Amino acid sequence: MKIVVLGANSFSGQDFIDLLLDNDQYSVIGISRSPEKPPMYLRHSHLKNLSRYQFHQLDFNVQMDDVLSLLDVECPDYIVNFAAQSEVAPSWDFPEHWYQTNCVALGRLVNYLRKQTYLQRYLHISSPEVYGSCDGEVTEISPCRPSTPYAASKAAADCLLDVYAKQYHFPLLTVRSTNVYGARQQLYKIIPRTIINFSKEQSIELHGGGHAVKSYIHIRDVSRGELAVLERGTIGEIYHLSPRSGIAVRDVVHKISQRLGIDFHNHVREVEERTGQDATYIIDSSKAQETLQWSPQISFEDGLDEVVDWIQEHWSTIAQQQLNYCHHA
Repeated sequence: MKIVVLGANSFSGQDFIDLLLDNDQYSVIGISRSPEKPPMYLRHSHLKNLSRYQFHQLDFNVQMDDVLSLLDVECPDYIVNFAAQSEVAPSWDFPEHWYQTNCVALGRLVNYLRKQTYLQRYLHISSPEVYGSCDGEVTEISPCRPSTPYAASKAAADCLLDVYAKQYHFPLLTVRSTNVYGARQQLYKIIPRTIINFSKEQSIELHGGGHAVKSYIHIRDVSRGELAVLERGTIGEIYHLSPRSGIAVRDVVHKISQRLGIDFHNHVREVEERTGQDATYIIDSSKAQETLQWSPQISFEDGLDEVVDWIQEHWSTIAQQQLNYCHHA
């Protein structure tokens, strides 16, 4: 079985690839616009035998012809698409970049793939941000009410794919997972950034006081769910992957301060809330739990310990890294 993973260098993509390579039946082709990251950011780099994995550096926005040619040569059975512009705040400044990657390039890709005979399943990685602020009763059939250009671009992408699924029987499966975290995550994300800042005795900003509630789920639990959807999900369906409850960002930062022996109140600064910040992300994942027998297995406390250990193991390198998101069109 041959699987192409688009966005292979993303935090989610690299973990999913590692999970796939645990199974001898899969050969994997990774495609990403950036060069392969250093081993400390790629979970699969620990594997002694990577003969079932090949990587290609290709940018969808400027090299789509090459992407499509590669797909025709490889004829994958499955495609999993993590590739997207995914940061929220800068999407207000460059909304056209988010639509170019998340909708325009995607449209060309899917319109081409729907004419090919080799593809059996296509897993699209969406986001619960398409719902806007959500709490508890949000299921896979809840209406989309995006609050940011990023969320709007993802909602538009979902609508576009749904059209191809309905009109051309495109073999679409969709996953919406809540806030992923874990070792190897981008350093500017709240959990690794807080650990790094506190380790340097520096403060962390809490937008809106950190009262927004997120549903943090470990990346390996999400990868397991995505694989379950890919292998056993019903074509045309959307699946949520999330824990049963949420936690305020403020409380996450407080937990980290306790682990590192840092005084919380002396190392946080409350700043203005981000534009379009949704108050809550708690969604219902009972569908995946009941139909796919999936559930989160890694506790938030164990997951935090893993991130702390990873940062400490690679501290000499991580301490020198920039913690700001760097936008590329």
